[in-house]
Amino acid sequence: MGTVIIFALVAILSVFGLIRSVREMNLLAIGFSFGSVVVFGWFSVMTFIHHGLPVAH
Repeated sequence: MGTVIIFALVAILSVFGLIRSVREMNLLAIGFSFGSVVVFGWFSVMTFIHHGLPVAH
């Protein structure tokens, strides 16, 4: 379940990077940030759906 947490953290940090790059109007950074948000967000959602909630042992 660590991958879900890592992917979600990377997606959240990419959102902050996307907001910052939009403010500065850096087109290359906007593209890479948007791509990171989409890819890592999709991976975290699909991993969460496939493996479910983390179980406390």
